[in-house]
Amino acid sequence: MATEFLSAELAVSRIKDGDTVAASGFGLAGQPLTLFDALVESGAKDLTIVANNAGNGDNGLARLVGMRRVRKVVCSFPRQSDSHQFDEVYRAGDIELELVPQGTLAERIRAQGAGIGAFYTPTGVGTPLCEGKETREINGTMYVLEYPTNIDVALVHAQTADAQGNVVYRKTARNFGPIMAMAARYTIIEVNDVVTTGQLDPESIVTPSIFVDAIVRANGGK
Repeated sequence: MATEFLSAELAVSRIKDGDTVAASGFGLAGQPLTLFDALVESGAKDLTIVANNAGNGDNGLARLVGMRRVRKVVCSFPRQSDSHQFDEVYRAGDIELELVPQGTLAERIRAQGAGIGAFYTPTGVGTPLCEGKETREINGTMYVLEYPTNIDVALVHAQTADAQGNVVYRKTARNFGPIMAMAARYTIIEVNDVVTTGQLDPESIVTPSIFVDAIVRANGGK
């Protein structure tokens, strides 16, 4: 199916109550704020969010969390200096947290996109993060069995898309975007710019259009 160019509102209408939604971003770098604003307006609730952080300040993911629309967050860094929305909701017992080491989180996302059923990693062995999980000794080292994510929809921020839906990113704003786009059953990418086919250097394209279902212009984009 060809990539569609949609409004943010129409694109996120795909998200249903109870869905698992992945969101790119390392803090605010690469966070899809336009798509989060549309998701807030959509009314979708009881969501599971897969992301590196649990939200910053009062915008984007933090706004959705503060509105009690997120049931669970799967992330590596839930708390930072401006995570007051998550802190308040978590302390009130209104949200579930699954804490995942960053490398393990990235590999779980990648595993979904690559069709890998499970993988062993030494990260977390001997800590509370390993409790209740299968472990195995391989060549004298203990490993824990981890399973892929189950992402329904990915919300990703990128720099530029061409008319076919091929995407490039800006520096560290790339972060989790490419693997989330590959993993999700439906991928929405907001971009700052859209150019004609052929303007992007093929060697620079990070996410090809085969992993992109919808392109949305970010607020202020061209």
